[in-house]
Amino acid sequence: MPLASLVLRARFDLLKDFLDRFLAGLGLLMLLPVLALLALAIKLGSRGPVFFVQERVGRGGKNFGIIKLRTMVMNAEADTGPIWARVNDPRITRLGRFLRATHLDEAPQLINILRGEMSLVGPRPERPFFVDQFKVQVQDYEKRLDVKPGITGLAQVSGHYDETVRDVERKLRYDLLYIKRMCLMTDVAIIFLTVRCLTGRGTR
Repeated sequence: MPLASLVLRARFDLLKDFLDRFLAGLGLLMLLPVLALLALAIKLGSRGPVFFVQERVGRGGKNFGIIKLRTMVMNAEADTGPIWARVNDPRITRLGRFLRATHLDEAPQLINILRGEMSLVGPRPERPFFVDQFKVQVQDYEKRLDVKPGITGLAQVSGHYDETVRDVERKLRYDLLYIKRMCLMTDVAIIFLTVRCLTGRGTR
């Protein structure tokens, strides 16, 4: 990459990091009352903790703990090991279905942004178990680890849950396209499309 492009990318990274942390802090303040009510509902609705922390692979292959509101029963993968979530997943609680449908379970990831582990926009972080598999099965999969993972991304506003390796390959093309063209306007456009998806006016 030419020196001028490297300088521009470095400046963009600094701006992106500042905006991510500022908006994440603002978002957490606004969502605190909602999160408090949801935390109470989770505790009353099923046995287990309010938050679910799961190891994911971040930028440069560094692992971190992604934070979500718990949507599944306790020890959901005790008998199966790591498996993908799917439509009508029996492990998901009744409240969990609502949280996933509204994506409110993702709100605590604003904490991950404040800690510098995630961004608002970027490839969704995957678990180490699956990353190790996909590095072997999917060409150039490791390139999506060149940037911080995001709460939303180009692949998320263009498709559905991963259910096959072919789905992973399709989403990887979107992730690599984002990495190639990432800029402030691209992030704004993806956030706009995400809002459309959340309000039922676009593809999930």
